[in-house]
Amino acid sequence: MGSLEVEKKAIGWAARDPSGILSPYTYTLRNTGPDDVQVKILYCGLCHSDVHQVKNDLGMSNYPMVPGHEVVGEVVEVGPEVSKFKVGDIVGVGLLVGCCKTCRPCKQDIEQYCAKKIWNCNDVYTDGKPTQGGFANFMVVEQKFVVKIPDGMAPEQAAPLLCAGVTVYSPLNHFGFNQSGLRGGILGLGGVGHMGVKIAKAMGHHVTVISSSDKKRQEALDHLGADDYLVSSDNEKMQEAADSLDYIIDTVPVNHPLEPYLSLLKVDGKLILMGVINTPLQFVSPMVMLGRKSITGSFIGSMKETEEVLHFCKEKGVTSQIEMVKMDYINTAMERLEKNDVRYRFVVDVAGSKLDQ
Repeated sequence: MGSLEVEKKAIGWAARDPSGILSPYTYTLRNTGPDDVQVKILYCGLCHSDVHQVKNDLGMSNYPMVPGHEVVGEVVEVGPEVSKFKVGDIVGVGLLVGCCKTCRPCKQDIEQYCAKKIWNCNDVYTDGKPTQGGFANFMVVEQKFVVKIPDGMAPEQAAPLLCAGVTVYSPLNHFGFNQSGLRGGILGLGGVGHMGVKIAKAMGHHVTVISSSDKKRQEALDHLGADDYLVSSDNEKMQEAADSLDYIIDTVPVNHPLEPYLSLLKVDGKLILMGVINTPLQFVSPMVMLGRKSITGSFIGSMKETEEVLHFCKEKGVTSQIEMVKMDYINTAMERLEKNDVRYRFVVDVAGSKLDQ
């Protein structure tokens, strides 16, 4: 099991300032506590929120910052009170690494809504030290915030499910949109959007992809299995599709009008916001009043839902479409992600990048 008393050095790639450029950075891991798991990181997905964080788009970034919150790795050390995992297990770590455990959300097992939750990077842990993310060779995490990757699931495939996958699964599950026969819309076909199509189809939904241009039509219909494709600027087709959808998962991470999409919803339909946007969105109230429609939001998912989505995807054969890169490509990958030039999720081969050499 190894010593639990010796501090260990980790090597990651960190941003030093709002330029967001990552470069090698060595820092100290906390000791593996009684309830902790030490993970040797194998793969880590790249999410649009990583770009927001390293570039200080939300005005809350602290540097140096090692991003990355779709982490898959191998357990190399466990504390004496760890019961869920053993050395050699392949596990996942998502965006959360701590919560208060006493508030109402925590007691309801929706710890992602805990007011005192601790992010896996750009936050301060209970020991007063900054948290660092998955673009590194090791991390230490409390066992509550670690999930087992199902046997037979490729670890690199599991990485995007820890954020993009559960981000879609959680609202579909919570709002009762997890039965077959529903009609759903996916607005934006990026990392989260492509998982939305796949998971909604696996639940038996009729899925319409809504996009600002026609350029992803063939990919959406032929490769991802969507049933229909709408270009939001095509007024005639948008009008034909009015009042047709039970829900829309809105993954767009920049400011955009809501009214064209609210018109697509049936009575009692829900527009579920998932993109992190730092400017106000606008709509006129009759758009929701005259159909009892709802604009709501959802944030990642609980640890329970993270386990559920992994097993759901294993059972249904749902995979993410990834582009594997090494760590020395990470800055280029971030530039491409900002231009939406990826199909559909970058996953960094952390172990293959040999960060300690």
